[in-house]
Amino acid sequence: MSETLGSVDSITVFDWVPDALDKAPLIYRPPILQGNVVTQEQVNQLQPGMSRRQVRFVLGSPTLQDVFHDSRWDYPYTSGIGSRPDEISRLSVFFEGDQLTRITGDLHPQPESEREPTIKPTIVNVPDWDAGPRSIVDHVVNAVTFDLDFDSDAEPESPSEAAPQQSEANENTQ
Repeated sequence: MSETLGSVDSITVFDWVPDALDKAPLIYRPPILQGNVVTQEQVNQLQPGMSRRQVRFVLGSPTLQDVFHDSRWDYPYTSGIGSRPDEISRLSVFFEGDQLTRITGDLHPQPESEREPTIKPTIVNVPDWDAGPRSIVDHVVNAVTFDLDFDSDAEPESPSEAAPQQSEANENTQ
């Protein structure tokens, strides 16, 4: 029986812990989506000879752009729940100079006869909003008015005039 750091018979702790957590009840495992979602419609728009800029417009920025292979852009995508991916897809596009030359991966451009018709969005003109009749609450609020302008003709008392009146009130209460 060979035993190495964290392993017993080639089953490592690093393999066992994620499996145990994935199978444990009452532990929330969020869906994890990583990478670029590339659809068949997007791949169908790619044409040999397109510029890098046009490809970036159609597919988005590449997830992986290798420094050593400037002519290759990779668009990997994984989705799954917990630590195990359910779906893995890859798409790589290759350039010579600034021109698209080939596409490899799980999706390839379909011939025109096999393509699904694209549904163009319908633009609907919405007329301006008219407030129309007011609600009951608006009528009640407008009916009940608060007059905060108390006696606008009377001059405010000076602090010296207010002080004797307060002292007289204190004498009367004693």
